[in-house]
Parts: sequence; structure tokens; C-alpha cells
Amino acid sequence: MLGLKLPTDPRWADIAKKNIEDILVDHAYCEQKAASTAISLIVSFPEYSELVLEMTALAREEMGHFKMVYDKILERGYTMGWDRKDEYVLALLKFFPKGGSRTDQLVHRLLIAGLIEARSCERFRMLSEKLEDKELAEFYKKLMISEAGHYTMFLKFARHYGDLEKVDQKWGQLLDFEAGIIKNLSKNQSIHG
Repeated sequence: MLGLKLPTDPRWADIAKKNIEDILVDHAYCEQKAASTAISLIVSFPEYSELVLEMTALAREEMGHFKMVYDKILERGYTMGWDRKDEYVLALLKFFPKGGSRTDQLVHRLLIAGLIEARSCERFRMLSEKLEDKELAEFYKKLMISEAGHYTMFLKFARHYGDLEKVDQKWGQLLDFEAGIIKNLSKNQSIHG
């Protein structure tokens, strides 16, 4: 369903289980960044009313997810800690050239956001299936469903605002590129790493 070309190495789930504090902290920051992305799209493309409305709702939802993850951190006696660079996202951002038309910039940002949500969804599925902590497993199952909806929303908007054939071609190329990135990750205790 997600269209990812390379699944996450199953050993990532073992790393995550042994480092759940790091996973939760990284996840909290991922939710903040997702809210930031939604707000950034509103600021950058205010003329797209349908997009602005959806991104407004998404920013609220992502901050709600942040609060849920933060509550899990506190319940377990952990502290938030500092944000770390997301090597996965930094690598993805190198795929599309800078510049181009406003439409191209919008489509590129939507495709990257969609792919990040798709990979997050896949990772949350793994956590929901592999975590021995049943409460956390159920928590990730619920978030997985939400992430899948975000992925499809971003892809829908990219196809709506861009030329469908070009968008689908770019999406395929981005999926191939992402498979190369993920091949070298899945080795550390972060949501995308």
C-alpha cells in the first residue's frame, strides 16, 4: 500500500525495543517537525485554500500527537532531551533541485512530506507488531493508521496541483532514491535512522 521500494531491515525493530527512550524522544521531535512542515506550507503557499485548510488541521493533529508522545516520555520517567539531526530527511531533501517554479517547489515539498509519512507509517507498524509493551504497541498501531492518511493526503495534493504524469514520474524516482537511503540506515535508535 505504501509503495516503498525497500522495507525496513527487521533488525531495526530490535534496536528500537532496546532503546525505547531514544525512539520516543526522536518520535516527539518528528511530530513537532511534521507540524512545522504543515505550517511552512501554509506560509509558503497561502493562495491554495484547500491546502491551507488541510495543513491547519494537520498542524493541530501533529501537535496533538506530540503531546501524546511527550506524555509517554513523562509517564516512563524519561526527559525530552535535545533534538538530533534526522539523517534520513536531510538525505531526502537533496533529491530535488533547488529553485524551479512555485508549482514544482510545492509538488516537491508535498512528495517529500508524503514519503516521510509513508516511512513513518511503516516504522510504526513494525513497532506495533514487535514491541512487547502492549500499551505502546497499541499506541503505535493507532498512530500508524493516522500516518497512512497523511501520506495519501500529501500525494493527493501533489497530484492535484502538479501535472499528474510528471508527479507520478517524480514520485517513482523519489521512491527509488529513498530505497538507496534506507539501505544505509535502519541501524540506530531513531524513527527514520
